[in-house]
Amino acid sequence: MNFSIRHLEENGLRLITLREESTGTEIDLLPDHGASLHAFKVRAPKAGGPAGVFNVIDNYRDRDELERIVDRSYKSSKLSPFPCRIPDGRYVYGGKSYQFKHLFTDGNAIHGLIFNKPFTVLGETTDEVSASLNMEYHYNREDAGYPFDYACGVRYILHPDSLLEIVTTVTNLDDKVIPIADGWHPYFRLGGKVNDWQVQFRASAIVEFDQRLIPTGKLLQYDAFDTPQRMGDTFLDNCFVLKQQLVSAACELFNPDNGLRVSFFPDASYPYLQLYTPDTRQSFAVENLSGAPDCFNNKMGLTLLEPGRSQIFTTRYKVSVE
Repeated sequence: MNFSIRHLEENGLRLITLREESTGTEIDLLPDHGASLHAFKVRAPKAGGPAGVFNVIDNYRDRDELERIVDRSYKSSKLSPFPCRIPDGRYVYGGKSYQFKHLFTDGNAIHGLIFNKPFTVLGETTDEVSASLNMEYHYNREDAGYPFDYACGVRYILHPDSLLEIVTTVTNLDDKVIPIADGWHPYFRLGGKVNDWQVQFRASAIVEFDQRLIPTGKLLQYDAFDTPQRMGDTFLDNCFVLKQQLVSAACELFNPDNGLRVSFFPDASYPYLQLYTPDTRQSFAVENLSGAPDCFNNKMGLTLLEPGRSQIFTTRYKVSVE
């Protein structure tokens, strides 16, 4: 078969690897740590690395580093049941006030509740056209701030030519309607500094934030990166509303020095794009979101999921070398 799956342990981390034999592309996944994407390796001779292989995911060196800083960096974390920030960890739903137990260093609840949870592997498949891994975590009222019962399933599918599809299925196992939103938090590295990369994303608006990175309720016009632009010293920690009915990538990162390009293809279930440039300027966080930050309060993209119903969220990452 042209696709295979391997199980191994590396630096204390249990990895499951999806591999396309003809291209050498490999996807490393961490079921025990939030079903996160640990590596997306492609053959890119000009990017350096052993045998010309380059990992476009900014990941953790080992298990110790992951467990020590995952709740500060959230690299590749699944953002569920809410993405980004909720001010002071408080929201009102159904006429009742809720308070999340754990807060970030800025005093807000951030990036959901299952980013570090162990997912159960439900199945894996390989054939001539793909390799896939299906995982699930059952969240059952574990935080008083979210006293609901739901399952989050994640399926990674490696397609030909270094195309990775990620399908999230959220199922309401409760006896009442639950509020839900979904997102991802991967950091991408293409070699060198972000300043020298070309960046393009197609936004219809930027979500105005206050000083705590909480939406004010206003949407402002934004088109600075409608066409590819050198990033330079631009700093981003912002949420954008994507243009609808895109026929090409919603976002692209490109390093002209080595020809590495990452293209993002979220479907309509992810209408928001959160972008963040870390101070190191060596990676770029591209976060597909179903709802805006603080959507539990402002309702921007919030899904109200009926008992027994499921909601599917899908995005695709394409890595190419020019």
